[in-house]
Amino acid sequence: MKSYSLQEINEILKGVIVGNTFHKITAPEQLEAASESEISFIGNKKYEKLWAGSKACVAVVNENISIEPGEDRAFIKVKNADLAMSQILELFAPATPLFHIDIHPTAVIDQSATICNGARIGAGCYVGPKVIIGDNTTIYPNVTILDESTIGKNSVIWSGTVIRERCHIGNECIIHPNATIGADGFGFRPDPERGLVKIPQIGNVIIGNNVEIGANSCIDRGKFSSTVLGDGCKIDNLVQIGHNSKLGMFCIMAGNSGLAGSVTLGNGVIIGGSASIKDHTTIGDRAIVGAGSGVTADIPAGKTMLGYPAVEARDALKQWAILKRLVNESKNK
Repeated sequence: MKSYSLQEINEILKGVIVGNTFHKITAPEQLEAASESEISFIGNKKYEKLWAGSKACVAVVNENISIEPGEDRAFIKVKNADLAMSQILELFAPATPLFHIDIHPTAVIDQSATICNGARIGAGCYVGPKVIIGDNTTIYPNVTILDESTIGKNSVIWSGTVIRERCHIGNECIIHPNATIGADGFGFRPDPERGLVKIPQIGNVIIGNNVEIGANSCIDRGKFSSTVLGDGCKIDNLVQIGHNSKLGMFCIMAGNSGLAGSVTLGNGVIIGGSASIKDHTTIGDRAIVGAGSGVTADIPAGKTMLGYPAVEARDALKQWAILKRLVNESKNK
């Protein structure tokens, strides 16, 4: 079992220690569930009240903390407790699943594929013609990578993922289980004789560097050219990104949200959980779309939008307040 002293933890965080404890720290845990040998964190002042009832011997806290740690307990003060806690989680993270052999004998790898130095491919994988897998990339069991796709260096592709033909994934990416990269876009047109006619989707998907895509998310290939995710984008589980959509750098999409076809997101856009974005709309840099909202028109840079249809957050809150007042008045009549 890994264990560290208070001082060893602080050597990594480079914070300011308040108080002291002689307990060895064996794991991180949330305040309510922590034991005397565990470290927790207080990332918001509203959680200070939970410290007295917690058994944690150490907490990583923001610099504006207003309480004292108490006897045989300590705080490590840092500028951002959430970011500091991520370093502690990395410190205690268990090892990833083992590979006893770099290329499992049950993996089917086309002879024209290029497998670079240090790449590992698990049992039951299929790697198609002219695929390129970069240095030190890990492909876990039962992944399918079809013709002419490429994956950069130091990426991790988890089990059940399908990467369809001609799609390109950058360096340092993580694709979680059962994601689908490059499925056909949803393209059909009515025909009086044939019913719904499928429109061929002949484009691909291009994913930048340091992108993370959650489990069971789907990124459709473009109809003509490419669906694009810029560097640093983080996509949650169960997210749908429609064909020919283009995401700038460092966009975030929370679970169950979705983009219809040909949506454009600027840099640093945040899409809340279960939000839906209409096709051919553009959302400007650093705009925020609240959870459950429905975007039906373009959004300028920096705006925060709520509701269905989405309007500026302050307008949505006013509308809800008026509606609530009207409902209450009708009940009192």
